[in-house]
Amino acid sequence: MIEIEQYDHLGIRVTDTQRAIAFYETLGFRLLKRVEHDAVAILKNAANVEINLILNGVNLTGGKNILMDVPDKHPGYTHVAFRVAHILPVMASLKEHSISITQGPVTFGDGHVSVFVRDPDRNVIEFRARLDEAQAATIEGLTFYDPKG
Repeated sequence: MIEIEQYDHLGIRVTDTQRAIAFYETLGFRLLKRVEHDAVAILKNAANVEINLILNGVNLTGGKNILMDVPDKHPGYTHVAFRVAHILPVMASLKEHSISITQGPVTFGDGHVSVFVRDPDRNVIEFRARLDEAQAATIEGLTFYDPKG
């Protein structure tokens, strides 16, 4: 058996380096370095969560995410989910930075609440937090998750 100890990093292919770095910086990530021998930029946030931006993307899909935006369901990674302490500050920060919530806030009936956004290349990012009943009443627009939404 392979004993996986923890998540290490996520690679996200992007088409515009500066635009992608600027977007992920609004989410709290900071550029650590650009790899000299590869088209990679390494970013981390204060909690040491690492993402690697793969800087050689080419838009061949007319701005669509073929895993999420077309009727045929292609296999592949559909989104990344980042755990956050509280959803309301996340929603406020997204609004402050003019980042549209594309789905949510939603609950799954499992004690969590999520909002979904898209990065500039239409990659899906989920922010997920614990949800208690008292907090649920303060989250404007909270609905039960609809997989067709």
